[in-house]
Amino acid sequence: MARMKKFIILLSLLGPAIITSNINNDAGGIAIYSIAGARYGYNLLWTLIPTVFLLIVYQEMSARMGMVTGKGLADLIRENSGIRVAFWVMLSLFVTNVGNTMAEFSGWAASMELFGASKYISVPIGAFFVWFLVTRWNYSIFEKIVLSVCLIYSTYIISAFLAKPDWGEVMQKTVTPSIEWSSGYLIMIISIIGTSITPWQQFYLQAGVVEKGLNEQDRWASKVDVIGGGIMMGVVAFFIIVACGATLFPAGIHIHTAEDAALSLKPLAGKYAYILFAIGLANASLFSACILPLATTYYICEAMGWETGTGKRFKEAPQFNTIFTIIVILGASIILIPNIPLIKVMWFSQIINCLLLPLILIFMLMLVNNEELMGEYRNSHWMNMVTYVSTGLLIGLNLILLYNTCIDAMR
Repeated sequence: MARMKKFIILLSLLGPAIITSNINNDAGGIAIYSIAGARYGYNLLWTLIPTVFLLIVYQEMSARMGMVTGKGLADLIRENSGIRVAFWVMLSLFVTNVGNTMAEFSGWAASMELFGASKYISVPIGAFFVWFLVTRWNYSIFEKIVLSVCLIYSTYIISAFLAKPDWGEVMQKTVTPSIEWSSGYLIMIISIIGTSITPWQQFYLQAGVVEKGLNEQDRWASKVDVIGGGIMMGVVAFFIIVACGATLFPAGIHIHTAEDAALSLKPLAGKYAYILFAIGLANASLFSACILPLATTYYICEAMGWETGTGKRFKEAPQFNTIFTIIVILGASIILIPNIPLIKVMWFSQIINCLLLPLILIFMLMLVNNEELMGEYRNSHWMNMVTYVSTGLLIGLNLILLYNTCIDAMR
């Protein structure tokens, strides 16, 4: 009976990290994993192990800061670094996340086109659904809905089994690092790590922990949430790479987007694999289009000291509702402009993302080691050793990705 009670309590406390980790598998993430499988087969599966480890490390810090301080990351940056620093960081994050939101609506439009629906119909419907879900439901209901749709990511697992891979080779490549000293291979490794650890997720997770009302006594459940979320993200990415590595790679088919992957799977793995892959893309894109504007709205309002919260009426949280609505409208409407150079816009967003991540990680390390702020819950020496080395590595990888993105954007 006691175990059952503890299990029920655990279920009630789970959510913020599982949602944050799964939203990493958005339209852009699915495209990266699909391209990795199509170009390099199973050779990049091993990268998911260090990627999941790093994701868990940083998300544990974010969740811990939220539980101990009762404040979001943007709030802490404003209080400890000043309103001017917070303003410029938030402005940069706003710009990059408008670009990211466009990418999600682009993925949603592409997935609906796979089922024959025009983007001029699907995008407005999707945008209204996103706006209604966030502005009309409180956080508890919103969280339950998003947690439920995380189950739809299992479509990628089924797609991988329908592709009939050589599981012996899959397991071998997963635990055996394979290195090719080519720029394309190294950029793909960096992209896999980069799509999994982003600036926005640190803000959203901490805001979610605060919104849920978790505190120091809930750390045990938060650790389960963080580790479980990280593993779920890695499992979905694993099966996407396997599905494309088993079909597109042997056929020599090169792809550029997630919808390319779905279309290419149809003649190779069958109609059902194609449908399941397309459903997974639609689900990932639409619910990422919920979370990214929401994360942006949370940290801007936190930084400015404004009221936050899903499901609150306009009079209760005017700035929160206005900013969220603006981001959704911008992200959706720009997609509908004929002949817009979407790739250039996304490259610009990626460049800002690359510049911001090192800064955000440095802020996090400063705050989580602040004795006055965190007390006995600040980082241990072991945790600091891991995070300093990891942060240095991520900064280096991000600089390489930034250079490559700038070169591509200028072509």
